[in-house]
Amino acid sequence: MKEAGDAARALQVARYFKSGKGEYGEGDVFLGIPVPAMRRIALRHRALSLPDLQKLLNSRIHDFRAAALEILVIQYARGDEKQRRVIVDFYFKNTSRINNWDLVDASARPILGEHLKSHPRKILRKLAKSASLWERRIAMVSTMTLVWAGELDDAMEMAEMLLDDGHDLIHKAVGWVLREAGIKDRARLIQFLRTHYAKIPRTTLRYAIEHFPVAQRKKMLAGMFDFT
Repeated sequence: MKEAGDAARALQVARYFKSGKGEYGEGDVFLGIPVPAMRRIALRHRALSLPDLQKLLNSRIHDFRAAALEILVIQYARGDEKQRRVIVDFYFKNTSRINNWDLVDASARPILGEHLKSHPRKILRKLAKSASLWERRIAMVSTMTLVWAGELDDAMEMAEMLLDDGHDLIHKAVGWVLREAGIKDRARLIQFLRTHYAKIPRTTLRYAIEHFPVAQRKKMLAGMFDFT
């Protein structure tokens, strides 16, 4: 992975992922590996053990953590029920290392989201109430997998719980999932937006209504949700 790095790209990526002092990714170190190249490397090493993956996750180097999560996703997809349970437990033990939005988005849906299709979902409420920005985003983003499967209840509950969240990365995640929920059930999304309009962050609302016609989007931004 070090050989695949690009110093110039690393500087650009570090700025993009807000790794400066006081920013949400403060202290993150980047090698500048393009995502396709990182994924090819991860695929070649998909049999790495959990202790080896732990070493990668413990690293300050963002690319190493991304590769570890990519391998976990592969192992989860190919594992049996027992192996998947071990991976999910390992995932929960390492949420502090899943500490940027791309790491959350690349892993929460194919691991936790898939797990929740057939397991209790109480953990979502715990994550949504967490002091950790990343655990709250994991809670929201993982419900995307359920939405794609036609199950909207948990996504709507997480969205409602997180409407008061002050971080822009949560506003975006909530809006993103609501947008997908609206593709499955437009009437339910409109009702949610109508009910919670006064509390919905502007960014969330804009994301949530992206699939509506322009004229309807303008009305919804103004708090009007009757289109007849």
